[in-house]
Amino acid sequence: DAKHLVPNKMRDFFCTINLDQEEVFRTQVVEKSLSPYFGEEFYFEIPRTFQWLSFYIYDKSVLQKDLRIGKVSIKKEDLCNYTGKENWFMLQPVDSNSEVQGKVHLELKLNELITDNGSVCQQLVVHIKECHGLPLINGQNCDPYATVSLVGPSRNDQKKTKVKKKTSNPQFNETFYFEVTRSSSYTKKSQFQVEEEDIEKLEVRVDLWNNGNLVQDIFLGEIKVPVKVLRNDSFQAWYLLQPRENGNKSSKTDDLGSLRLNICYTEDCVLPSEYYTSLRNLLLKSSDVQPISASAAYILSEVCRDKCDAVLPLVRLLLHHHKLVPFVAAVAELDLRDTQEANTIFRGNSLATRCVDEMMKIVGKHYLKVTLKPVIDEICESPKPCEIDPIKLREGDNVEINMENLRYYVDKVFREIVRSSISCPTLMCDVFYSLRHLAAKRFPNDPHVQYSAVSSFVFLRFFAVAVVSPHTFHLRPHHPDAQTSRTLTLISKAIQTLGSWGSLTKSKLSSFKETFMCEFFKTFQEEKFTESVKKFLDDVSSTESKEPSGVSEPVHLKEGEMYKRAQGRTRIGKKNFKKRWFCLTSREFTYHKQQDKEPIFTIPIKNILAVEKLDENSFNKKNMFQVLHGEKPLYIQANNCVEASEWIEALCRVTRCNQRRLSFYHPSAFLNGSWLCCKATAESTEGCARCTADVPADTQIEIDGDRETERIYSLFTINRSKLQKLEEACGSIAVYQGPRKEPDDYSNFTIEDSVATFHTLQQIIDIVEKLDESHEKYQKKRSSSAKYGSE
Repeated sequence: DAKHLVPNKMRDFFCTINLDQEEVFRTQVVEKSLSPYFGEEFYFEIPRTFQWLSFYIYDKSVLQKDLRIGKVSIKKEDLCNYTGKENWFMLQPVDSNSEVQGKVHLELKLNELITDNGSVCQQLVVHIKECHGLPLINGQNCDPYATVSLVGPSRNDQKKTKVKKKTSNPQFNETFYFEVTRSSSYTKKSQFQVEEEDIEKLEVRVDLWNNGNLVQDIFLGEIKVPVKVLRNDSFQAWYLLQPRENGNKSSKTDDLGSLRLNICYTEDCVLPSEYYTSLRNLLLKSSDVQPISASAAYILSEVCRDKCDAVLPLVRLLLHHHKLVPFVAAVAELDLRDTQEANTIFRGNSLATRCVDEMMKIVGKHYLKVTLKPVIDEICESPKPCEIDPIKLREGDNVEINMENLRYYVDKVFREIVRSSISCPTLMCDVFYSLRHLAAKRFPNDPHVQYSAVSSFVFLRFFAVAVVSPHTFHLRPHHPDAQTSRTLTLISKAIQTLGSWGSLTKSKLSSFKETFMCEFFKTFQEEKFTESVKKFLDDVSSTESKEPSGVSEPVHLKEGEMYKRAQGRTRIGKKNFKKRWFCLTSREFTYHKQQDKEPIFTIPIKNILAVEKLDENSFNKKNMFQVLHGEKPLYIQANNCVEASEWIEALCRVTRCNQRRLSFYHPSAFLNGSWLCCKATAESTEGCARCTADVPADTQIEIDGDRETERIYSLFTINRSKLQKLEEACGSIAVYQGPRKEPDDYSNFTIEDSVATFHTLQQIIDIVEKLDESHEKYQKKRSSSAKYGSE
C-alpha cells in the first residue's frame, strides 16, 4: 500500500513492478484515494540480468498519458537487506537521467605511435562493439546511437556512432581513435615516459542515446572508464549502463509520499545434479527415520527461524520424488501426540499443517480452477449486494434481499465444492486418507474426528482461503474491489462453518461472535448440509481410483494475452501482429480473438516439435518466441521477459515427451526468400542451431529438484550455528540423563532420540561442508575468468 501521495487530492492510482525499465507486473487501479491499498502478491522467476528492481506509482488518466508520481528503486545487491520483512520506502522523483537499462560491449587499448618527425605519442583506441537490453521507448524498440568521449580537466574530445534503427540490441562495431599524450622527440638514447599526471585525470565516457528525430534525444545510460587502468594493456568487457551522477537528486523527495513493500528475494547458484546426491538422499529417506524428529527434513524445520522458509523447498523436493505422503503422515503422527482435544486437531501452524497447506497450493491449482472459477467469475463480474451486518448496511440497502443474495452465492459455492470430489487430485486424496486414519487412531472414541481432520484442511485452509483471496490462487487476475471483497469474505465464513463438522448445531451457532451470522445460519437445514459434507469428505479421503473421465479431462496450465504474427504473410509490418488470447492445456495450445471465445487456431500438444526464443532482429521486437509444429512456425510476442520465459517453460514442459521433437531449429525467421540466421534459401532447410535442452520438471507441477536441494543447502548454511547448538544439545542429553531444572539453550528443539538426532546432524554438517568446498571452487573459477568491467 501507499500513503500521503501527491497531488493532495483523491486520485486513481496503480503501481507497476519493473526490472530496470521493463514493466513485468501491474496492480489493479485503486480509485479515489490518497493512501491506496493494493494488497497484491506477485511471484516470478527473473529470467535475465538486472540492476534495479523498481516500483512506480502512477496517477491513472482517462484522456491523457498516465502520470508517474514517483518510484522506489532497489539495487540488486541491496535486495537481501530488505528480504522477508515489510518496509516503508519514501518515493523518489522520476528523473530521465536515472532511468537506465542494458549494457555495452567495449574494447579499449593504449597504443604508442612514432610520428613522421620521430616523436612518440600515445593513442587510445575505443572499439564500441554492441549493446544489449536497451529499454523500449513508448512501447517500441529505440533508435540508439552512442557518443564516445575522452574527458579530462582541459579537454572533451567527442565522437559519435551511426544511429541504429528500431533495435534494443544494436551492433555498432565502430572504432574511434584519440590522441592521449604529446611527448618530446623520440631518440634511441631515451625511452618514452608516460606522463602520469595526464593519464591519472583522463577517462573514457560512453553515453547511449535514443535518436528523437524531431523531438529531443533521450538519455539511455553511460559508462566511465579511467584511462589509467589500461596502461599498456588491452581490455575487452561488458559494462552495465549507469545513471548520470546528477540523476535522481532532488530536495523535494519527502513530498511525494511513501510505499510499503514486502519483498522476498532469493538467488541460488545451482551446481550440476551429482553434487547434490548425498544431501538429496538424506532428505528423501526422512520418512523412514525413527523417530521422525531425528530426520534431516525435520531438523531443517527446527533450525529455520521461520518454518515457511523450510517448508516450500522441502515439500517441492519430496513431491518431485514421490516421498511427500509418508513424510506428512510421520510428522502428523508426531503432531497428534501433542493434541489433547479432538476439536483442536490440526488447528496450529505445525510442520505437518504447513506441509499440507503448501502441498494443496501446488497440487490443487487445477482442482480449484475447475471447481470455483466459474462461480467466482460470476460473483466478481455481476456482483449482487450481500452485506448483512446492520452496522455496515448502506442507505437504501434491504437486509432481507441481501441475505437472499448471500444465500444464493453460498449455496452455489457449497454445491460446486461437494460435487467436486471426482476432480480432487490423487495426491491430496492420499494425504487426506492418511490424516483421517491417524486421527481415528489417536481419538478412537470420537466418531467425528476422522472427518474434522480432513475438513480442517480442505474447507478451512483450501476452499475458504481461495474464496476470500481468488487473485492469490490465480482464479482472478486482480484483487477484487472493496464491495466484492466483503461479499467473498462473508461467503468464505459461511463455507468454513458449513465445512466444519457439527458446527451447524444450535450450541455451536450460539458461540458466533457476530449475531448476524448466527441469524443467517438458522436458515440452513443441518441434516442436509452435514450429510453432503460427510459424503464429500468420504470421497476425498478415499484411496479408491477415480473414474476415467476425471483423469482424461485436459489440465489447464496457462492462459493470457499476447501478440501473434499473422500466418503466411511476407511483409514485415506492425499490422502483421495481432493481439490474441492464448490458452495452454495438457492437450492443446490455442488462441482466441477474446477470452472465453471459441478458438480460431489450435495446435495439438503432440504436434509441437520445438519451442524456442526468436532473435529480435527477425521483426525488431523484443520478448519473442516461436512454436514449431507441422506447418509454418507460429511467432508470438509476450508482453515482457518474465511472461516470455514462463510461456516457453510451460510449453517445453508439456511437450518434452513428444516423439518427433526437433534437434535443430532456426533462431531467426524466414523472410524475403531466406533464413535471416544462416542465409539458406530453402524454407525446408534443417535448422542451424541446436535446440535447447528439455526442462527437467513435471508437466503439472513445476519443480526443479536440484534447485530445491540447493535452497535447502543454503538454509542449512545460514543456520549452521543452530545445527551446532543442536549437536551440542544431543551430546549433553546423551551424557547427562538426569532431570533438567532450568531451561537449556536447546529447550525449543524437539529431541526424542539424542543418539539418532546426533548421527543425522553429523551427516548434515559433513554434507554441507563438502558442498561449501564445491561452491568455493566454482566462485574461484568464475572470478578468475572474469574480465575488467561492470559485469
